[in-house]
Amino acid sequence: MSAVILASDAFGGNRGLRPLPPEKGVFPLDHMHECDSDKKKYITCLKSSGYQSERCRRFSKKYCECRMERLVSWNLMAKRDMSELGFEKGYDMGASQEKN
Repeated sequence: MSAVILASDAFGGNRGLRPLPPEKGVFPLDHMHECDSDKKKYITCLKSSGYQSERCRRFSKKYCECRMERLVSWNLMAKRDMSELGFEKGYDMGASQEKN
């Protein structure tokens, strides 16, 4: 089978297909800036820790929770357990920061 892409398809010519939802973990942009404070705390933590993301997981989780809450209210995402998004149940994020 040949993998030929028609020009009409590449520029949106095939309007009959339903769009696919984004893959898990891909959030639409926060155009309303509803989660800016959580995002800023996460970025500040990254900068102060030398971009060691493990030290900032609690901020990452808060930002992720904020975005998920907003996406659920707009029917853009189903509510998911945080463990499905890489945050283990019972994970003590404060203890992880103290170790480092």
